[in-house]
Amino acid sequence: MATVDIPQAIKDSLRKFRFTRRNEGNAALVIKINKKDLVMEEVEQFDNITIEELAEELPENSPRYVVLSYHLEHKDGRKSFPLALIDWAPTSSEIGMLTLHASALLNFQNTADVSKVIEMREGPEGLTKEAIDAKLLA
Repeated sequence: MATVDIPQAIKDSLRKFRFTRRNEGNAALVIKINKKDLVMEEVEQFDNITIEELAEELPENSPRYVVLSYHLEHKDGRKSFPLALIDWAPTSSEIGMLTLHASALLNFQNTADVSKVIEMREGPEGLTKEAIDAKLLA
């Protein structure tokens, strides 16, 4: 029994986002929880967005799930576009919303079929290219 429903429209958006071929830039799919209806909703999709621009777009007081297709440059010069899930949960968020967000994280992660989760609690200051590189290259 899931605490928050993931509608078919979100599953379809995730599938489409996942299988879009990318050869440059970052892309992000932002999902939020509608607390009243206990259902996930798509907020926005971004193409060719920098990590700093993405940080500015995310709310400082409300959690989000961000599926990120990230332009990763490896030390040997190769480029890849791994998928990562940013668990955006700023500490200034309402405690009830953070609890609901945390309880639905694993179900969303499995539905999105993303193995790498990057926790972001610091807000926009913590979400940087360097932080994402460090997590994905580790």
